Amino acid sequence: MAVTGADFRAYQKDGAILLRGAFADWVEPLRAGIEALIASPGPYERSYTPKDGSARFFQDLCNWQRIPEFRDFVERGPGAAIARALMGSEGAQFFHDHVLVKEPGTSIVTPWHQDSPYYCVGGEQSVSFWIPLDPVAREVTLECVAGSHRWGVNHKPKRFDGTDLYEGDTAEDMPDIDTRRGEYRIQGWEMQPGDAVAFDFRTVHGAPANTNRQQRRRVFSARWVGDDAVFIDRQGRGSPPLRHLTLKTGDKLSGPEFPRFT
Repeated sequence: MAVTGADFRAYQKDGAILLRGAFADWVEPLRAGIEALIASPGPYERSYTPKDGSARFFQDLCNWQRIPEFRDFVERGPGAAIARALMGSEGAQFFHDHVLVKEPGTSIVTPWHQDSPYYCVGGEQSVSFWIPLDPVAREVTLECVAGSHRWGVNHKPKRFDGTDLYEGDTAEDMPDIDTRRGEYRIQGWEMQPGDAVAFDFRTVHGAPANTNRQQRRRVFSARWVGDDAVFIDRQGRGSPPLRHLTLKTGDKLSGPEFPRFT
């Protein structure tokens, strides 16, 4: 798809936009890749099984180099070109992939958060594509707080159990979005397979439980950064942890895991 000037302006203003059909040609390959991944998870798998006995929430990260369908998507798909256009960047550098599968009826909620405090990368230019591979109703879709990428705050990152990710973190807590929804412009869309939400790493977002008891919610996320991307040392405690990297804070992001496309 071609990114229009209106798309660019909306992305820069709101920090999140909907791209209808942007990855429609990649739905079947990505579905096949996800099934292969579930059958053979990677070292960063982070699945959750609710204590209430409802269905699990499968997550896994950083598998594009070993799952052929994911590699093909990164190297030949339209993600790099779309990311460049939305970021206003000369190049687009792949950061990582993330698979999220909420099985029918799972009670797991993805709490409101920003991605940037978890990531070992900094810079003004970033985009994450949230690509559903199943129909997603409005009541179970990803939601984004429009304009939150411009708040100038990296809120305190939390684990799913509510504990602080970083010991001694004095950053500002995430506001209680759910009890103050009327104070924010919250974006969310009914989506079809191959649509995508593109959002900035700093954008506040979350997703409800998959209350649909018949429909899976398979999502492939692809994260990209722009020309100004630099490494931030999270001491291997971010998401993904990427403990093997030897870069120092402020170094240009580099390595075979992070190919750049121009």
